[in-house]
Amino acid sequence: MADSASNINYLKQQIPASVKLVAVSKTKPESDILEVYNSGHKIFGENRVRELLQKKDNLPADIEWHMIGHLQGNKVRQILPFISLIHSTDSLRLLKTIGNEASRINRVIDCLLQIHIAEEETKFGFSMDEIHEMMRSEELGNLSFVRICGVMGMATFTDDSERIRNEFRYLAQCFRELKGDYFAEKPEFREISMGMSGDYQIAIGEGSTIVRIGSLIFGERNQ
Repeated sequence: MADSASNINYLKQQIPASVKLVAVSKTKPESDILEVYNSGHKIFGENRVRELLQKKDNLPADIEWHMIGHLQGNKVRQILPFISLIHSTDSLRLLKTIGNEASRINRVIDCLLQIHIAEEETKFGFSMDEIHEMMRSEELGNLSFVRICGVMGMATFTDDSERIRNEFRYLAQCFRELKGDYFAEKPEFREISMGMSGDYQIAIGEGSTIVRIGSLIFGERNQ
């Protein structure tokens, strides 16, 4: 059994204070989350809405929940009253759904643009061409209840550290390009969410501001 509290305290000693650590608690029981919470950590990430909703009401109200998995439009309404950051906004259609639902509850929602950086076709995300097209569209300008705070990406699942490094480097380059072209006057556009348990050190070296770590904290995922 993983000693989750010790694991996260060790990790925090390895990670720069400027980098936010999201403890990825997907498939893990509420007792494991509480152990980490009681060690002083309050930022947790889930990748399924149903699981997040089941856990949230049984855990402390001051937890900062991040949605890190693929988000279906029909599930958006359920998480908007409490979610702190949606990492995985991967289409204009989803951003519009978030904006419309957020306007109903009069709450501005922080989102990251998920960019496809991996070789696997199964990974979700925008291409840069799609983002440029979206940024020039009138539709995006109407989304006053969405605040775009940066980018997110998932590297190829591989042991080839040089490929991973190049993919993270590309994501950081995308961030700088978007910052210069569209967000130069938007101080909230500052986040690069990249790096997980197997590659977070590479990600931090390439400029990550948010890492999403699960198995190094909680042990291997429960199936």
